Amino acid sequence: MKHFVVKKTWSNGVRVGALEVGNITATGGVVIETPALLISTRKGLPHFTPPDLLPSLPSPDSHFLQLSPLHFLEGLSPTTISKIGGLHKLIGLPDYAIAAVPRDSIHSIPESKSASKLGPTFETPCGRLLVKPKDYVQMISCMRPNIWATLADEVPAWVSDKRNRTSVDRTLRWLDDCLALNPAIGSIFGAIVGGSNLDERKRCAEEVAKRNVAGYWIGGFGLGEAIDERSSLLRAIVDVLPDEKPRMICGLELPEEILQGIAAGIDLFDSTYIYSLTLGGFALTFSLDKNGNQDNFQKNKMGSDSTKINLRATVYRKDMSPIIKNCTCHTCQNYTKAYINHLFNVHEMLAQTLLEIHNTHHYLMFFRVIREAIQEGRFENYRQTFIESRREHYDRGVVCEVEGTRWLDKIVQFVLKCIGFGVN
Repeated sequence: MKHFVVKKTWSNGVRVGALEVGNITATGGVVIETPALLISTRKGLPHFTPPDLLPSLPSPDSHFLQLSPLHFLEGLSPTTISKIGGLHKLIGLPDYAIAAVPRDSIHSIPESKSASKLGPTFETPCGRLLVKPKDYVQMISCMRPNIWATLADEVPAWVSDKRNRTSVDRTLRWLDDCLALNPAIGSIFGAIVGGSNLDERKRCAEEVAKRNVAGYWIGGFGLGEAIDERSSLLRAIVDVLPDEKPRMICGLELPEEILQGIAAGIDLFDSTYIYSLTLGGFALTFSLDKNGNQDNFQKNKMGSDSTKINLRATVYRKDMSPIIKNCTCHTCQNYTKAYINHLFNVHEMLAQTLLEIHNTHHYLMFFRVIREAIQEGRFENYRQTFIESRREHYDRGVVCEVEGTRWLDKIVQFVLKCIGFGVN
């Protein structure tokens, strides 16, 4: 990371900035406007989008990739990656920035019960693994990412206060171990944990802020904490961190959660939500209205709600319209719902490719709308309108579903009566 500047901050802590990341294998660098979305990857590349289609995504918004070094434990050794020239050379994307984070909410999940003072334990594709700070730093040094987060002992929300204190102590110790190894690769983001304990969150943030790190990686979210207690936890962390350094977080993925994190002053977010949607066959369709109005609810449309549509549903089998009429993504400009539905039916991977392109494009544009709202001083109004209108549409959807169920019950009772089965 070359430079981070906060362009504008409002009294409630919401801010916009710019993160300049210098690439290792290419001259110059890439400037990412914040708040920003990091593109989730598997071994350096998006899960379904091939490299030749990456340029179709909004630029430079899509030029910040996130990966877990633990993905490579089942393939090339760190030494081999180092001989190749690092991750940028390996994946052939010298003009993209890479952030390495140990946790991956899909493939490398933290396992708090098996962590020890030696290091955290992760459930990975090749089994449960203990990762020591020395081994982790060696992997980072070989891979040469632009930004990397230190190891963290992440714990779920329901652990005891004693376990929370232990997690903070271990995380701080591992941070010191990583710094003592003096790696000369990339910018170090110190990990902040503490579970659902406000005091431990604050203590960890205060201690990490004393260390010589380039930024902060906030872990331990998305592990069972209540959404209504999350704001106070984030505030306890952010209020003690210096304003001039970037803040990155894992575990906040839904649009409402993204807005909650931005309201607390977070700058960088992961995007495993896109992968989960794509794998399930869902396409994002929520409105990108600059005021946050969600007025695209389709009351009688099966396979859809106010946020997304299920392109596996048979209702789209003959639908020759794009996913979203005015969307400028590669998928919507060239393909129809009917074609993507067909690809799912015949189990073609191109279905996930086209869907991931659309979902990534849509979420990146969501962040652009948010940044515009912050710059114009109307973020809080945007956030409230967005959340309230989505809640109204969800409530209407539940009513429709209940009414539909009642009619279905009546039909079933009538059919059973006709064929000779009495129904009381």
